[in-house]
Amino acid sequence: MTTITVNIETYGVVKTVLPSTLSLMFNQGNDVHTILKQIGLDYPQSMSLLEQCACAMGDEIISRSTVLNTDCTLVLLSPVAGG
Repeated sequence: MTTITVNIETYGVVKTVLPSTLSLMFNQGNDVHTILKQIGLDYPQSMSLLEQCACAMGDEIISRSTVLNTDCTLVLLSPVAGG
């Protein structure tokens, strides 16, 4: 099985509970949900924020079911409240 590197970039309050530089190795074909679950296990204090954050790659918001097959940067965006 081929492994890929997933770099994590964080913004907003999510940035306060995760390291400023986070890079993880996963088997090719894992989805975003699996990546977030592993981050939550490694950094339990981030779990509630990870459940609510939006995920993006580049300029596009992606779903948690998106499958990752190549090295990439996964952007985690804090939930935004407003009216």
